[in-house]
Amino acid sequence: MSELIEDRVLQKAETVSEIKPNIITVFELLSLGEIDFPNYQRPYKWSVKHVSQLINDVITFKDKPAYRLGTVVIHQDKSDTLNVVDGQQRTVTLLLVLKAIIKSFDSNLITIHNKSLINDLHTLQAKMPQPKFTNPVSIRNIQLNYSEIERMMAVIDEEIIHFLLHKCEVVKFVLTDVSEAFQFFDAQNARGKDLDPHDLLKAFHLREFSDSEKEELDASVAAWEGMQTKTLVRLFGRYLYRIKGWLKGDSARYFTKSKADFFKGITLDKIDNYPFTNAMRITHFYVEGYNHSNDRNIDLSKMSYPFQLDQAVINGKRFFEMTGHYQKVIDNYTGNFIDTLELNKKAKEIVYAINNYEGRNRDGDKYVRMLFDCALIYYYDKFGGIEISRMIEKLFIWAYKLRLQQQSVFLSTADNYVLANNVFIAIKEATHPQQVLNFYISQVEEIRINKKDSLKFKVNEEITKNNSLINIFTDLKYYHG
Repeated sequence: MSELIEDRVLQKAETVSEIKPNIITVFELLSLGEIDFPNYQRPYKWSVKHVSQLINDVITFKDKPAYRLGTVVIHQDKSDTLNVVDGQQRTVTLLLVLKAIIKSFDSNLITIHNKSLINDLHTLQAKMPQPKFTNPVSIRNIQLNYSEIERMMAVIDEEIIHFLLHKCEVVKFVLTDVSEAFQFFDAQNARGKDLDPHDLLKAFHLREFSDSEKEELDASVAAWEGMQTKTLVRLFGRYLYRIKGWLKGDSARYFTKSKADFFKGITLDKIDNYPFTNAMRITHFYVEGYNHSNDRNIDLSKMSYPFQLDQAVINGKRFFEMTGHYQKVIDNYTGNFIDTLELNKKAKEIVYAINNYEGRNRDGDKYVRMLFDCALIYYYDKFGGIEISRMIEKLFIWAYKLRLQQQSVFLSTADNYVLANNVFIAIKEATHPQQVLNFYISQVEEIRINKKDSLKFKVNEEITKNNSLINIFTDLKYYHG
């Protein structure tokens, strides 16, 4: 599957017009005063470790005739600004290194006798880009890395500076169409660069913005960048990817770059007007029309697109909206969501139990809880709070039956369990909650986990008369001991 995905990305890259690679030195790269790092780029995230490695590599290979640092993909816009689409991390780091070298030279901490090299530093001092970063992650990493670079100036001499400027090279690609630039970015990273899959999705969906949506691009990116990397990794890897994979009947263990196509869907202004797209078109353009009506200047209301986890992804702006929407869903769910529901006594007992039994923080128990959470989130996404108490009972039995029947639970165990007992497909195919409640779950015939193995919890007298998960199974007639 990953090979097919990569082939499709690379085939797209072949359509990019007039890509002219040009090998340039670091001096030539940093002399391009028009270079900018647009705010739709991901934050500058290189760590001190990456910076030290770059400088040490330059020192190690200083006797070589040349040293290739990587690729820089640039979008040249109508104002001739050179927006770095790929290669931002390394380019920003090189800027920091040269700023530190120039500062050390001006302060007489580095001695340079070569007049040509002195002229080069003066040229760079006048022409180097002066980017401004507003993202707090970028600012913090720049400060930390610059401090480390200043400490490393003690091992930098004239020979190393000359090698860095005139023997270290990058492969530069300049494209005048932003969509083609991002398309090429996709192709480069499909070849194995170390990026998170959500970074590839960001690049893909930025280039899928329609012309009418371009004015909203900055706001979409700002909302995306407002979420920390670990938040995006958790949102996609723990919840969205697994729910979408399981409701298709697919294994869904790890969200990797090869699985990014799960979140690539339909670009409405590019796809043919197939009948299956009509409902999405109607909804999409109705919401757009409503939100851009002059009446909104009066009532100040706004309509949100009605996202569903089992619908096709709409590329471009809607993808970023969808990401923000489900991050709020997850934040709410992991916050006080269940506390706000009107639950019957048994559902409250179950919620209390899974939140409080002693072994809940073991890895295997976390995988079981993940099954329960994903299934309940998907159900609520489709049916809301209708029959929610009975559904909590149902999904508790479905998920925690795995815990009782296995001495050890791994991610592979949980994944295989879903595929053999797929409640996600039952929810997908249901048109009424009762159809999900009718999902068959057999009784627990034998408990293989040690019955004394941390399944007990301190009883809250107002909520439960039971004191273990096994007792709840017994009370619900799913185990007879």
